[in-house]
Amino acid sequence: MSEVIKTDVVIVGAGPVGLFAVFELGLLDIKAHLIDILSKPGGQCSELYPEKPIYDIPAFPIVTGQQLTDNLLEQIAPFSPTFHYGEQVESLETLGAPEAPLFRVKTDAGETFECKVIIIAAGGGSFQPKKPPIAGIDSYEGKSVFYAVRKMEDFRDKNVVIVGGGDSALDWTLNLANVAKRVTLIHRRDSFRAAPHSVNAMKELAAAGKIGFLLGQVSELHGENGQLSSIGVKADDGTVTPVDCDRMLPFFGLTMKLGPIADWGLNLHENLIPVDTEKFETNVPGIFAIGDINYYPGKLKLILSGFHEGALAAQKVHRYVYPEKRLLFQYTTSSTSLQKKLGVN
Repeated sequence: MSEVIKTDVVIVGAGPVGLFAVFELGLLDIKAHLIDILSKPGGQCSELYPEKPIYDIPAFPIVTGQQLTDNLLEQIAPFSPTFHYGEQVESLETLGAPEAPLFRVKTDAGETFECKVIIIAAGGGSFQPKKPPIAGIDSYEGKSVFYAVRKMEDFRDKNVVIVGGGDSALDWTLNLANVAKRVTLIHRRDSFRAAPHSVNAMKELAAAGKIGFLLGQVSELHGENGQLSSIGVKADDGTVTPVDCDRMLPFFGLTMKLGPIADWGLNLHENLIPVDTEKFETNVPGIFAIGDINYYPGKLKLILSGFHEGALAAQKVHRYVYPEKRLLFQYTTSSTSLQKKLGVN
């Protein structure tokens, strides 16, 4: 049996919200270990759209998913968090009383943790892309059919077909328009589930002939050895239009699964974890949920909302970790002790 790892807090999920929670906890002298099923930090930002621009992070007019992750890692470096990648939390055992929680967490890699607090920052849980029901698509996956853009250069001078009508489909249509040889957007109807600005920009490019847009559904894939050469787009009247295609990006959304977390005795709301908005604690004392995984009236699934949630959660976490200490809130701009922690002279 491996040695038990003891820490103040275990954070499940090393995406942007989990990383920022390390910063807020670190300001309060609270140590954290992070567990993530992925092989690197950043969550969906790094895994699904590392080069996709993000526009609603305060003080950054534009930042990519990877840049945001890198900046957060630099920000939390003074607090020396410990990361455990490629692991999934497998079981949870409650050892302490509600007023003084103590948890034992085990992962599928055989590691065991004991902590006073657990913060679930696992986005929507483990996620898998929804695959379109197209015959033979499996043989093209990873070669010419992709469910995420990790390097835009992989699509340079290619005939790219993007399928879908949500934010991801529209965003990548716009971002790849100046990289690919030709981008063609395919959607089954002429209404979209994306930001109005993106929809208007796409329509302008289509009207100017800079991208293609077809109504219909992809019904046929043509190519050899995993490499697409063309696809067929079936319209409502049954006609099939051939489209040259070197790369296809289907964006049909993600299937989210809570995994073992669903068995922790937490109240659930449509596969999300309800929390209060004072401290973002779940129905189980000592277990918090921040970011896309949680639910409350008026919830906005934005990274900046998760940052706010992590900051407030840290205040209550301090009471569990240091029950005898009174917490006096301080601004980082005015406290010399906080500035020392951050390495500011």
